[in-house]
Order: sequence, then C-alpha cells, then structure tokens
Amino acid sequence: MKIVFSSFIFTCVFTLMGYAQNDDLSVTGDSIEITQDSVVRKIIEIGTSDNRTMDHLDVLCNRFGGRPIGSDAYENAAFWAASKFREWGMQVEMDEAGELPVGFNRGPWFGRLISDNGMHLHFATPSYTSGTKGVQRGHVLIEPKTQAEFDRMKGRLKGAWVLISGESDGWPIDFSMTADSIRDSIKIENASVETENNKIRRENRNNRGTDEPQKELLPLIEEPALFYREMRDAGILGIIQSAKTPICALYDRKNIDSMTFKTLPTVPDIKLDEHQYEVIKQMAEERRYFQLEFDIRNHFKMGPVKYHNVIGIIPGTEYPDEYVIMGGHLDSYDVATGGVDDGSGVSPTMEAARLIMEAGGKPKRTILVMLFAGEEFGLMGSQNWVDRNENKLDKISNMVNRDGGPTVPTGISVPEAMMGDIEQICAPLNGINPDFPFTIEQREPREKPKKAWGTDSGPFAVKGVPTIGFRTGDPKGYNFSYREIWHTERDLYNKSIKEYQEHAAIAIAILVYGIANLDHLLSRDGYYIEKPDEPANKKKK
Repeated sequence: MKIVFSSFIFTCVFTLMGYAQNDDLSVTGDSIEITQDSVVRKIIEIGTSDNRTMDHLDVLCNRFGGRPIGSDAYENAAFWAASKFREWGMQVEMDEAGELPVGFNRGPWFGRLISDNGMHLHFATPSYTSGTKGVQRGHVLIEPKTQAEFDRMKGRLKGAWVLISGESDGWPIDFSMTADSIRDSIKIENASVETENNKIRRENRNNRGTDEPQKELLPLIEEPALFYREMRDAGILGIIQSAKTPICALYDRKNIDSMTFKTLPTVPDIKLDEHQYEVIKQMAEERRYFQLEFDIRNHFKMGPVKYHNVIGIIPGTEYPDEYVIMGGHLDSYDVATGGVDDGSGVSPTMEAARLIMEAGGKPKRTILVMLFAGEEFGLMGSQNWVDRNENKLDKISNMVNRDGGPTVPTGISVPEAMMGDIEQICAPLNGINPDFPFTIEQREPREKPKKAWGTDSGPFAVKGVPTIGFRTGDPKGYNFSYREIWHTERDLYNKSIKEYQEHAAIAIAILVYGIANLDHLLSRDGYYIEKPDEPANKKKK
C-alpha cells in the first residue's frame, strides 16, 4: 500500500501517531512515500527476536563435525539440512553431484614424545590418508637423500618414524606412480651430485695442511620423502613433516580418484607443529635414544560414495521458471569442524530461508537455497549443477553466495542498471541495528571471468550469471582473521561471531526476497564486459 502526504500533513500525522516503526520511509521532495511490506517487517521481527543461526551452526559443527564429501558427517549434515527445509515447508531436492571411489571418516588422534623431556605432540593428518594400527611406538630417523644413505640405514627403517624435509602446505605426500617417476629422476640426479661430492671430499682430505682452500659440497635436490616407496616397503611406521601453526590439513587430491579399497594408503602422513619438529629433529641428529608414540584413527569405507547438493525450494508464485539463488558450501575439511568455512555461510543462509518461510513469504520468482557439496574438493557440486542446468542460467536474477567468514554485511556494490532496484530492496537494512550501517555503491563493469574463482559463485560467474553479494566487515573490532582459520585446526564453532551471523541472516533474507519479488529480472546491463579472445599468434608471444 502506498500513501502520499504533503510534508505539512505528514508532520501532523507523525506527531499524533508517533514513530511509524513498522514502515519503511523514503523522502522525495515535499512528499513522503510510505511503503508497507509485511513480510520484510516480519523477517526483521523474527530475525531480531528469535534468530536461530547459531543453533544451525551448533548442529553442523558440534553434532556432525568436519564434513568432507565421502564422510558420514557430510551425509548426516545433508540429510539434516534437507529435513529442516521440509520442516519449514519448503520443497527439497537431493541433487546428486558426483561420487567418490571410497569414503573417509576421521576419529580421534593422539601422539607423544617418550623421553626424559617427553611431551604431548601437536599434529594433524590430511583426509584420505592412513591412520595407525592402534597405538604404535617407534624410534626416529631422518630420511635418506641418496641411495648410499638409504643403503646405510635400511636395516633401521623397520618400525621407525621418519622425519622428512620441507614444510607442509596441508597436502599429503604424493604416492602415485607419477610421483614415484619424479622421485626416480631426482635420485639419479642426486647420485650424480653425490659422485661429485665424493671427489670433493677426497680433494679436501688430500689438501689438509696445505694452502689450498677447502671446497664446498654441491647441494642435493631436496624432495620430501624421496625414498617413499623404499621406506614403506622397509616397514616404516609413518612419515613426519614440519607444519606451521595453526596446522593446515587438506586431503589427498592426487590419489583420491584412483583409490580403491584394495589400494588405500598405508603410511600415516603426520604434519607436526614446527616447534616440536625442530626439537625432535635435533634429538635425532644427536642420535639420542627416544621414541614417538601415535594413535591415529583415520578410517575408510567402501565405495562408491555418492554426494549431493541439498537444494531447498521456495516456489515462485508468478515467475516459477525464474530464480534467485542463495547458498554456501555444506562440506568442510575435518581437521576442525567447519565452523567458519563454510558454516558461517551455510547457517545464515539456512536461517534466511527459515525467516522467509516463517514470515509467510510467497515470492514472485523461485528461490533456490543451495547448499553445495565438494567445494573444498574443487567446486564439484556447484560446477556440476551449472553444467547440468544451462537452460536455467539466463533466468537466474542473482546468485548470492556467502563464503568469506562470519563478518557482517556493511554494504553492496552494483552496476548502475541495478541501482534503483537494490536501493529499494536494501532500504530496510539501515533501520535494523545502528551498529551496522549499510551503504550502496556503484560498481563499474568488470571483465567476465574465463575460469571459475575459488568459491561456488565462480562457475555461475563464468556463465555470466550476476553474483552480487554483500561487502562485509568487522565494525565492532573483534579482530577476526580469516587466514588464521582457513583450512586449519582452528576452524571451529567458537570462531563465529554471533551478532554478525544473526544480522547476516536477516540481510540475506531481505536481499533475496526483495530480488525474488521484483516484477522483472535484475538487469545485467553493465555487469560484465566481454573481452574478445586474443589471436593465437599474439598469445604465443
């Protein structure tokens, strides 16, 4: 309902009736336009008095835990999310997005240094790598770098934990045939270097006591676990690599597609706190007697294991074949519990859907609430959906993806052609919480990406679908650092920021419902610019 008053009459009415707290007000010239939207008001009312965003996050993190695809935790989270959508009155599609040849479940892990200065060990292992065979205790060796070194120590390798070189980047050591081939070529090169070094050693010995300077040895090529296959066959207990803290642990991306239940990894791949690693390495170099003890419960399950995007559907009343998408990825790494990446996207997205349904929202076009699978394994769920739904892409008004941490919406940037619509839709956001002012800025056209960026909006952007989302910030100064948490052991429930998350759910609901209720798709004019491909001869230069 729209009512237009002169400024004088409005002043009288305003004085008599008090503040119109449930109305969205905008002033134009000498008139005031009052727009009443009961659904938006209800979204704000429920969102500020009964917000359940953190309840959803609690279930994801503390009931299911880390959620890599192929795990029971991911399947449980998917079925739970689908059940909540149904509970709220939405339609649900369990959208099969792919399968893995084997599954993986992580249990507890423990380790300790056994010596006169013993300590508990701080470490992690990547997903889809081997655990121990119960509690296993053994001595420690430093890996060989040449065949001669290997031959000298091979009798001691059985039952040993082996310190390998390099600094962990979160990925496990590759044990594929391709990796073995690379190692074999490095061994040949190192053997040549070692031959030259033996000559240098002889010359240095012969020149002792003369004026001839001592020559420096040539450096060997550093390759972590250079004798991986030979050490495995010799019976080592596992390999240990230095890792910065907080420890990052990813998954075996090189071998997962070719794994079968008969060819699973057998060597635990331990990423150990760099400070403890240095202590243990020094003790090993000093040839002191001590042992390490580990209990790592990494478990596999027979495949194939299918994984699904979970899609909640709020059907459109006037344009059911046009869409607005809001989403985040349901999967996470399991070295922690996925509280930030991407629990901080999934939980407010789910709550936004609940708020729309609880407020009685009946959008003109269909809202798809998409919880994607396999984002961490390479945008597998979102890319699969885009590939299978080419006919829908031109009818998507906008795709709102949240995957950047538990910070709060502070604004939005849109091209000129969208400005009027977005200003109208987002007007209520400045009246919810004075701590979170909201600004709208004009965005200049950008080149359409040729390759998907690293989150689930990427495959949509490549196809020219608008992926307008919120700018976010930390206006209350909680000192949040995404890089500290990203893919590490600190990605936990208690790293999310409650008031930011709850406000994000309200903001997402208002933005998505508003776009879905326009009488037209958002204009794509000026959103992307198409840059022509360069001629082949120019690319070669």
